[in-house]
Amino acid sequence: MLSSVPLEVQPAKPVLEPLYQGTPPSKFSQTMESCPKADIPNLKELLYEENLYLTIEEGDQGKLPVLILSMKESRYSKKRPAVVFLHSTNKCKEWLRPLLEAYASRGYIAVAVDSRYHGERAKTRTTYNDVWDLVKLAGYLTGRDDIDHLKIGITGESLGGMHAWFAAFVDY
Repeated sequence: MLSSVPLEVQPAKPVLEPLYQGTPPSKFSQTMESCPKADIPNLKELLYEENLYLTIEEGDQGKLPVLILSMKESRYSKKRPAVVFLHSTNKCKEWLRPLLEAYASRGYIAVAVDSRYHGERAKTRTTYNDVWDLVKLAGYLTGRDDIDHLKIGITGESLGGMHAWFAAFVDY
């Protein structure tokens, strides 16, 4: 059942020490880093980072943390395609940062969120166990002036891949 809570957007601060479920992964992942970035000197300095919360429903899990990366110089030039990345079990949106950077370097607006009971939405390292979040996220993204609404993709790994698949079939 869809929530009647209006979508609200609140600014957030970058997460410097993300909470991972279970044992934290190593700081470096060859798989995550393998996505090729455009050959741009000082890429990290040219990225524009947005951290925000979408209030999507009442209750503990109703605050959706969102991380968005794009290139600074293209922010106001035209609408661009967006791609949403979803993390696997026991990970969080920050884990996907290398992929976000790679896609942002190629002109996309790259988006990641914390799944329920993960990252900023986890109370402890042992908390775990809806695509409603993604429906509200789609509503937010289609309301932005810098995103081409006909070019929004979604993908994920493991748990995130399952959520992306489910979200593709939602009709609201």
